[in-house]
Amino acid sequence: MTERTSPRILVFAGSSREASFNKRLARLATERLEALGGRPTFVDLNDYPMPLYNGDLETAEGLPEMAVALRGVLAEHQGLMIASPEYNGFITPLLKNTIDWLTRPHEGESGLALFQGRLAAVVSASPGGLGGIRSLALIRQLLGNIGVTVLPDQLAVARASDAFGEDGRLASDAHRDKLDAICRRLVEDLQRLHGR
Repeated sequence: MTERTSPRILVFAGSSREASFNKRLARLATERLEALGGRPTFVDLNDYPMPLYNGDLETAEGLPEMAVALRGVLAEHQGLMIASPEYNGFITPLLKNTIDWLTRPHEGESGLALFQGRLAAVVSASPGGLGGIRSLALIRQLLGNIGVTVLPDQLAVARASDAFGEDGRLASDAHRDKLDAICRRLVEDLQRLHGR
């Protein structure tokens, strides 16, 4: 494949925990995206710490340095793969705050322009019985609000403490197959949109 037809996909989890199930899922997705013809980049949001969004802080100091840095990374990618944990039936404060900063205007450019035309896939893992599916509905809504098209396919891994094997892989064939299908569709749809 040429560089043009190997879409760049930014992958991250909305969790700060080092042992997060969603970070595991995001890293697995990164491996599968690459194997299926994409050019994924996994980032840990811990490497891009940002203060809680505050309009007064933005007026006084502009965008935080790490928000500007992550904007630059995102600008180099056509697609997104987000692993969204669920806190009290909602997306995490980290994920919401990161997106809030990234959508702010910067150097005369609308923050929303950074997201327009992007294609995304969303997955989740949770120790509970629903697998974080409520957070998936909400991250879909948020991404749609800022101009991102989200694939209808999704994966919610329930009882995540038992869902990963000792090798870090998903233990269930059904989960592995579903993750592969999502990654394949994201790569292929991005190739159709951005390929020659």
